[in-house]
Amino acid sequence: MKLLAITSCPNGIAHTYMAAENLQKAADKIGVSMKVETQGSIGVENEFTEKDIIEADGIIIAADKTVNKDRFVGKKVLVVGVQDGIRKPDELIKKHMNGEVPVLQGGSNKASDENSSKKDKQNPIYRHLMNGVSYMIPFIVIGGLLIAVALTLGGEKTPGGLVIPDDSFWKTIEKLGAASFTFMIPILSGFIAYSIADRPGLAPGMIGGYIAANGSFYGSEAGAGFIGGIIAGFLAGYVALAIKKMKVPRAIQPIMPIIIIPVIASLIVGLAFVFIIGAPVAQVFESLTAWLAGMQGSSSILLALILGAMVSFDMGGPVNKVAFLFGSAMIGEGNYEIMGPIAAAICIPPIGMGLATFLNKKKYQPSEREAGKASFTMGLFGITEGAIPFAAQDPLRVIPSIMAGSMVGSVIAMMGSVGDRVAHGGPIVAVLGAVDNVLMFFVAIAAGAFVAAIIVNFLKKDVALMEASTGAELVDTEEKFEQQREKDKEVVVEEVKKLTDITSLDLINTKLKGNTRDEIIDEMIAKLDSEGALTSREEFKQAIINRENESSTGIGMNIAIPHGKSDAVTKPRVVFGIKQDGVDWKSLDGTEAKLIFMIAVPKTGQGDAHLKILQMLSRKLMDDTFRDQLLAAQSEKEAFELLGEIE
Repeated sequence: MKLLAITSCPNGIAHTYMAAENLQKAADKIGVSMKVETQGSIGVENEFTEKDIIEADGIIIAADKTVNKDRFVGKKVLVVGVQDGIRKPDELIKKHMNGEVPVLQGGSNKASDENSSKKDKQNPIYRHLMNGVSYMIPFIVIGGLLIAVALTLGGEKTPGGLVIPDDSFWKTIEKLGAASFTFMIPILSGFIAYSIADRPGLAPGMIGGYIAANGSFYGSEAGAGFIGGIIAGFLAGYVALAIKKMKVPRAIQPIMPIIIIPVIASLIVGLAFVFIIGAPVAQVFESLTAWLAGMQGSSSILLALILGAMVSFDMGGPVNKVAFLFGSAMIGEGNYEIMGPIAAAICIPPIGMGLATFLNKKKYQPSEREAGKASFTMGLFGITEGAIPFAAQDPLRVIPSIMAGSMVGSVIAMMGSVGDRVAHGGPIVAVLGAVDNVLMFFVAIAAGAFVAAIIVNFLKKDVALMEASTGAELVDTEEKFEQQREKDKEVVVEEVKKLTDITSLDLINTKLKGNTRDEIIDEMIAKLDSEGALTSREEFKQAIINRENESSTGIGMNIAIPHGKSDAVTKPRVVFGIKQDGVDWKSLDGTEAKLIFMIAVPKTGQGDAHLKILQMLSRKLMDDTFRDQLLAAQSEKEAFELLGEIE
């Protein structure tokens, strides 16, 4: 079996690559060929070729962003969240192996979704939002870093804080950073709308986001902020989608996506914001900003506790992203002391788990201790997902421990007035000069990491005790795995390099006698049976007829390729026959079938052989000259020599 997988997360940093690695490892362990395409922050890597897609038995999409599925129409496609790619890779692969994944139908871009029906209704909202967030983050990072560098290197101390002189070079750098911030909300809105309605939604979304961010349109000084941007994005997306679904005359269809949909959607969203939505949302956002800016004492501590718990609860999942988005939006409003506690909490789970493996090695397996080193390193760069392997193995002990650590670190950072001008976390942002009160930032991280490590080590058993309690399960699992592997070895499918590897003179008939499709099928099945390739004629014929009932295998150009997968087939074989006066095969182009190839493959272990045969035939049979030569063959030997060219 050959599978393809796509992994993608909103940030495109850690989850994307962790899911890719776990899927690849699971495939290698099970014995399935897999290629993984990552759609991360640096773009598409390991991109599928047309050949990859043709040869694939199925597709797994583990993503929390919108992934275009048009190229997979006709393939079995399984769509899940990126977390399932990290935590349940074996299960996803086995669903394909067990035939539990439906085929993606053309024109719908819908596929199997692992979530329940209730979650199906919620998941698109989260996916659209995260699509916008993923495109917004680079603008926040650019703006925050440029402003931080400008203030650090070019700022002058004044009673009101650091100020950059107007005639300084660093003032220009600060302006570049500020320019990046101005794109933040329009990009968020635009790509939320793009996720909903594809390209027709992009322009209305960005226009709506720009209006949301500029209160001058509706008499507000502050604008509707990121809340307004989110509303504008969803409104633009669903308005564009509704217009897109309207039935219009054929003459108007070509201009719908480039003129009619963007213009009408932009007008609706823009006017709705100016006259109805903008002012009330701006008032809510202004009140929220004022409340956050004025928080003192216990209220700020409560906020820090909530944010710390959210960040570490699902380590890069939806709850984490809500807290992260909140802090990022506050950067755009000039409130850096919300992102500061979040930046500390972000790195505490991976650093804490790495520290735990260093402090008490006997609590962890050798593989976990190695994972601890990687986790600690990921924490230094603010990648919360480094703790996921530990949480996946032992969630009841690990998750409460890292939540406690992140809450402690977040509170210390809040009390220490730690600010962060960049939408990221971990020591790396302090090194880059984006953090205010650096000393308290590191105190917060150290305290939180030690709390997490101490609690988790207190809750965990020693490795020896764990091995004693789980040994029987491990042995049972090992035995089952070995039994399955031995069973798989029993099915041997020979390697197919060219068509003549799986046909012979005895399987060629240049003068077929049948006058109907079914008579020809019986005639060709008899050839297979006489060569010992079948255990049951009737069973294999039923497989052929079942395939014909789905849709005709008459592909046109006087060609038919009936094929069947059946347990009655002992080895891959191809029968070739010529019917000079043709036979009705209900071909797509109405031509009668004269060149007929019957493909027989075993139901078990048939993937590679079946696809390769179809690929070889389809490529060579597009050659008009080759088809004419085959049709003119006067003997089985002459036909066999021509078939030797198909490889």
